[in-house]
Amino acid sequence: MKKPTQWEIIIALIVGVIGVSSAAIWVRLAVDTANPDNKVGFSVFLAASRLIFSALILLTSWRKLKPSKISSTNIYYAIAAGICLAVHFATWITSLTHTSIAASTVLVTTNPIWVGLINWWWYKEKLNRQNIIGIAIALGGGVIIAIADRGGIVSNYSNPLLGNSLALVGAIMSSLYIIFGSQAQRQGLNTASYIAIAYSVAAICLFPLPFLYQTSYLNHSVNVYIFVILMAIVSQLIGHTTLNWLVRWVSPTIISLSLLFEPVVASLVGAIVFQEIPAMSVLIGGLIILTGIATFLLPNK
Repeated sequence: MKKPTQWEIIIALIVGVIGVSSAAIWVRLAVDTANPDNKVGFSVFLAASRLIFSALILLTSWRKLKPSKISSTNIYYAIAAGICLAVHFATWITSLTHTSIAASTVLVTTNPIWVGLINWWWYKEKLNRQNIIGIAIALGGGVIIAIADRGGIVSNYSNPLLGNSLALVGAIMSSLYIIFGSQAQRQGLNTASYIAIAYSVAAICLFPLPFLYQTSYLNHSVNVYIFVILMAIVSQLIGHTTLNWLVRWVSPTIISLSLLFEPVVASLVGAIVFQEIPAMSVLIGGLIILTGIATFLLPNK
């Protein structure tokens, strides 16, 4: 495959980040439209439907995707990535029913920190002084957001501390998804084959959850299904897949740094569309977290 030009890479990065950033908006629009009594059930319905639509679109286009050779090793990594992706979406989407868009998206984009810690623990990769300082700064920002929400400052949300915790779990699962996905592609899977397997496994894992929480896939308004389809196409197939493709040509560090714009974009749109102005403590905590992540990721001079 011919390497893309620098401008093509930049455009792809912008498209990928905007696509991923839009997910929080579609979720909030769907929740506000449905106004469900069973928020957890509705959240897992959104998570499952997003992956089901994405997987179905990919599988119907399987022959055109030019699948690569599948071995026992790379398929295990792809399956593990799909399971982590399922947990990531189930926890993160649920977090948006309990806390603000700003807090949720800032916390869920802490995955570079968790990737670094997991690699340190799992692959014995050393953390230098700059990495440790970055982790400490990011954790400090997280504590500020947690204390602010515990004190009831963010009073418009049902349980912001729970929402923030779920967003953090989503970040950790996203980190494992990135690690397993990287291994699957290094073991010979191309991007098309990898996402087809990972998205399908995630969809299968999430499919029964709405039933367990007494929520149906049917009887929702047309607008809810429109937002689900937009999540599947714009956020998943365009946003996530574009970033997965870029890993072939761009350093994961650049991808991770570009994702720092996700909470910025999502928070700005949230403020405009929902008049959801984050509390000053959340803004300060979020800025500290982003500073910590940038410190962790930037080259050590």
